[in-house]
Amino acid sequence: MGGVFDYDVAIVGAGNVGAAIARELARFEVRVALIESGRDVGAGTSKANTAILHTGYDAKPETLEARLVARGYALLTAYAEEVGIPLERTGALLVAWDREQLERLPAIVEQAVRNGYDRVRFVEVDELYVKEPSLGAGALGALEIPDEHVVCPFTPVLAFATQAVLAGVDLRRGERVTRLLRVEEGWQLETSLSGLTARWVINAAGLYSDEINRLAGHDEFTVTPRRGELIVFDKLSRPLVRHVILPVPTETTKGVLVAPTVFGNVVLGPTAVDVGRKDDTSSTAEGLAYLQAQGRRIVPELLAHEITAVYVGLRAATENADYQLFSDVGARYICAGGIRSTGLTSSMAIAEYVRDELDAAGLELRERKEGLPVVRMPSIGEAQTRPFTDAARIEADPEYGRVVCFCERVTHGEIRDSARSVVPPVDLDGLRRRTRALMGRCQGFFCSAHVAALLAAETGQTVDDLYRGRP
Repeated sequence: MGGVFDYDVAIVGAGNVGAAIARELARFEVRVALIESGRDVGAGTSKANTAILHTGYDAKPETLEARLVARGYALLTAYAEEVGIPLERTGALLVAWDREQLERLPAIVEQAVRNGYDRVRFVEVDELYVKEPSLGAGALGALEIPDEHVVCPFTPVLAFATQAVLAGVDLRRGERVTRLLRVEEGWQLETSLSGLTARWVINAAGLYSDEINRLAGHDEFTVTPRRGELIVFDKLSRPLVRHVILPVPTETTKGVLVAPTVFGNVVLGPTAVDVGRKDDTSSTAEGLAYLQAQGRRIVPELLAHEITAVYVGLRAATENADYQLFSDVGARYICAGGIRSTGLTSSMAIAEYVRDELDAAGLELRERKEGLPVVRMPSIGEAQTRPFTDAARIEADPEYGRVVCFCERVTHGEIRDSARSVVPPVDLDGLRRRTRALMGRCQGFFCSAHVAALLAAETGQTVDDLYRGRP
């Protein structure tokens, strides 16, 4: 092949990690392809997380995960302010409900200190109920983690991808990598659409990272999908919860939490059940009953409120206790697999790690003089100024005052802007993650036909295509 390649780097997977890597590499004069088998960025595991900005206090010390979560927390916090990602500084309370859990709290504090986080403090029962008056009876004490916050689960990956594409990254959605062939000084990638060549392959394929790893000639781990069911409660429940309320974790799971969301709801979950299929996002009667029982103990009044939605995410669990992040320099291959629930927080730090690996391996990384394009993401968090409340914006463009999704107060102007954005939605799910349309109490029962018609008119698709998920 003589060193002639379509790209310098091909990234497989456009979730939080893959898109963050693409954004980081876009700062340099390298040709990058970001390949996503799904129809949109962040439409797989990344869209169904618990939306917690983790400090890393409870990570296993001296692991890559512990180091990268701590670094990622600092990076994502600053980035959220820079580009307008919704983030609410709630803090968290880790509540002990029995004597055994209470006795485990000092060890958790010690673990946090080992991870470089020294702001955890013990909260006595009286103070705990002042902080969370609606907490269920019987709590024995808690740890306060003041820097654990809630963040938008959707906007980070869209921001990463937007900056990457504006800087020249080739985003290839709806294209599945089917084969990886080693060639002289690089790779030939066969895909469901055509194919491409690249000097380096970066595996950020989430649930399918083990399969891409095997295509690259490696077999270090196997992904077992871990299903997490969550319940979203109506916005009227929001005053019941002031902090992220965490359980004392076990060896296998961080347990069921109750947390506010940046959209004004309260979320309860997740479950943690290993399943056999990587597309099994079905909810179960058993899982939902378990969550309701947990919620009834944690915040009893929560169960009196209406349920707005149930959603299910699959986490990329492996047989290993740490991220599967490693390089095969000789093959020009880097794997970023086995990234579990902390992946949103650590994504920008993983991107730095991959950048440094490429640099150390000899890929020439010359920074672009112009730097990354400046972006500002749409305001979709309740703590932000939403377009329907912005008088100056409405005066300049009345479409921002034309509400079309009344549950979530989404306007025609926002749908139009989303359809014309750098990384536009190709279906109603993508529009939901960009604007909040169809996310509310009626789940689109009232407005979906109108919203679909507006999106179809802007994108040139038919309404049937949008409902059926066709490009």
